[in-house]
Amino acid sequence: MKRAIIISMLCLIFGTQSHAQWTMPTEIEEVKAPFEMPQFKRPTFPNRTMSITKCGARQGKMATTAIQKCIDRVAKRGGGTVVVPKGKWLSGRIELKSNVCLHLESGAELLFSGEIADYLPVVETRYEGVDVLSLGAMIYANHAKNIAITGNGKLIGPERDCQLMQHAMGGVSEDLQKMSLQQRVFDGTGGGEVCLPMFFSPIYCEDVFVEGVTFERSVFWNIVPVYCNRTVIRGVTVSSAGQSRTDGIDIDSSTNSLIEYTTLTCGDDCFTLKSGRGMDGIKKNRPTENVVIRNCRASGGVGAITVGSETAAMVRNVYACDCEMGKTMFGIYLKTRRPRGGGGENLWFERISFNTPSSVAFNFDMLGSAKHVGNSASRFPAPQITELTPHFRNVVFRDISVGDDCKQLIRAMGLPEAPIENVTFENIKSRCQAISMQDVGTVIFK
Repeated sequence: MKRAIIISMLCLIFGTQSHAQWTMPTEIEEVKAPFEMPQFKRPTFPNRTMSITKCGARQGKMATTAIQKCIDRVAKRGGGTVVVPKGKWLSGRIELKSNVCLHLESGAELLFSGEIADYLPVVETRYEGVDVLSLGAMIYANHAKNIAITGNGKLIGPERDCQLMQHAMGGVSEDLQKMSLQQRVFDGTGGGEVCLPMFFSPIYCEDVFVEGVTFERSVFWNIVPVYCNRTVIRGVTVSSAGQSRTDGIDIDSSTNSLIEYTTLTCGDDCFTLKSGRGMDGIKKNRPTENVVIRNCRASGGVGAITVGSETAAMVRNVYACDCEMGKTMFGIYLKTRRPRGGGGENLWFERISFNTPSSVAFNFDMLGSAKHVGNSASRFPAPQITELTPHFRNVVFRDISVGDDCKQLIRAMGLPEAPIENVTFENIKSRCQAISMQDVGTVIFK
């Protein structure tokens, strides 16, 4: 098995770096990456505006029907903007339609219910990499084009002791993937489980735009485009610290995505890239490709920038640059598992500062733990390579600084049957020198 480490120069000196200050430009600046990306522009909508109060929304009462009536009316007339004015508004699931922008004015708070009934009937959605029929998202869209959520208002999830959490499904079992989609119905009937709703998750959509809004107190993942093309997320704040399973942004089996000027404080991974789980994701064959993350911050969470662990259809062509990451557990976290397939390739990370990752700055983990994947977490005996064998290859880390509290600089755990291949570390600045590697091919330090 080839295991070559080529060391030219590894810089291990790190000084205090000033806190970057960014001002988000009004227009989207040119997107530059090591691969071809579309040039994004702000979306436009017909000059038609309707306040939710015009459709009967009143503070202190459930406004779901009124909000949805506004969206449907505006969409039927060709599109426009639905305005959530200043105040506190109560809602269950709402669904965006083509050519509609949901705009939250400054001081507007859209507070979402914790009751299962407010997210029924079930809809097409994805749950931890597997397609299901369940609650979908608090703000949902399906096969829509040119949709947006904008403004300086807040989206606020329910308290953690709500009915949703009491009936929440845990992790996805392997048996679930053996069922047909029509059998994967989780609606809480008879006290059964539900797949927790994401905060905003469009599925099969094109030209998705999110700007300025704040997401607070989510019950599950926050912003999750699934099977989408051309997504822009900018100037967004996510605050879900202290709440487990609350990823910040998950780009899931989607292409051509830009994330910029966004700050995430999460109870789980922050900027995250996924593409399905096991045979379900392989059969769907929808990779996540062409993603740029720039001028962003992670103020707390598990992985600041994470690829995985559901990567069945591959994650490729990712460029993260000019970011400043605070106290997360891991800096860059690349993870997958033997039964899940796929992996990642052509991943570039440069000009990033990791202030104080509490565990490992650069963490590759392809084995996982026996608690979650059983004997697959054992290094040997190495299984035969199949379509479920994951791979990580062609990864570049350049011009990255790591704070003093880091316990380990690099931890790379590959698979004996599929070593991590072709990784470059260039101009890495850190006082921490702890490095461990297992089942790794060519790694270059310079």
